[in-house]
Amino acid sequence: MRTLLLTRPDDWHVHLRDDDALKHTVMATAQHFHRALVMPNLMPALTTLESVNAYRERILKRLNKTTHFIPYMTLYLNESVNPNDLEAAAKHPFVLGAKFYPAGATTHSEEGAPSIQTLYPLLEVMQDLELVLQLHGEVTTGDIFKREAQFITEYLIPLTRDFPKLRMVLEHISTRAAVEFVTNAPENIAATITPHHMLYNRNHLLAGGLKPHYYCLPILKNARDQTAILGAAASGNPKFFAGTDSAPHARAQKESACGCAGIYSAPYALALYAEAFDGLNKLPKLNDFMSMFGASFYRLPITTAHIELVNKPQTIPLTLPMGHEHVVPVAAGSLLQWSVHESC
Repeated sequence: MRTLLLTRPDDWHVHLRDDDALKHTVMATAQHFHRALVMPNLMPALTTLESVNAYRERILKRLNKTTHFIPYMTLYLNESVNPNDLEAAAKHPFVLGAKFYPAGATTHSEEGAPSIQTLYPLLEVMQDLELVLQLHGEVTTGDIFKREAQFITEYLIPLTRDFPKLRMVLEHISTRAAVEFVTNAPENIAATITPHHMLYNRNHLLAGGLKPHYYCLPILKNARDQTAILGAAASGNPKFFAGTDSAPHARAQKESACGCAGIYSAPYALALYAEAFDGLNKLPKLNDFMSMFGASFYRLPITTAHIELVNKPQTIPLTLPMGHEHVVPVAAGSLLQWSVHESC
């Protein structure tokens, strides 16, 4: 049986939701990840440092006493954010930056900014303080399969010109255009990659009937884009690192006339990543992608703990509990060839 020992990995983009859902979502991530960057798109959005700290306390209360998991946080960036909160965030040991959502681009983005240009005064402050800007990189109009590429052309290229020292992460990239942009961009630009954008394309979502549990934003793209994402993740380029964008919704919210966008991968994310790298015959590259590159970009120390993967099949359950409801994980009912064995 093949085994693979990894430095305990980090997830640089995760949604844990709130309230009753935290009972299951927190440990789903904490069981395999050393650290995670938790997204701030709650309702209401976390636009103040006080609200971010309160949310982090709610997360910590859901951890087992023996779990050494560290949730890192980011502010929700819109015009209401006070520069004083950004200054305080820069001194906070567990706040790493601020997240930009275009208004209406994805789940709970109603409080997002109508234009990134309106945030330029706050971005000046972030650049001076060396905070990281996380970007949901899509426009909100036009062909849904072209919105990421359009965002890069219309907004991100000018943004990198206007703020040459601002560290930015283009989250959950899904296109060849994004891979090429990040590869050729300055060193202060990086990207996260999800397991679902590596393993699936729009045929999984649409062929043979609409499958709502593969619906996410950015939406799954074509096979050519998927190949580019796979290549970037396994390239050994430190600009690309793991961010699951695990985003649970209760089953009823997904299987409806207007299903929510979001794929729940957290409990099986590490095995899914291993599956993707193994399929490329690139397993030796997995440790850097999962455990090194993101920490380096966020200027955090590499953890000394480890976790072991084994080439042992496991079947993903059809449903999982989430508070008082149930969620359908990605690839429910499918057989994965890798499993997490133990921490050491």
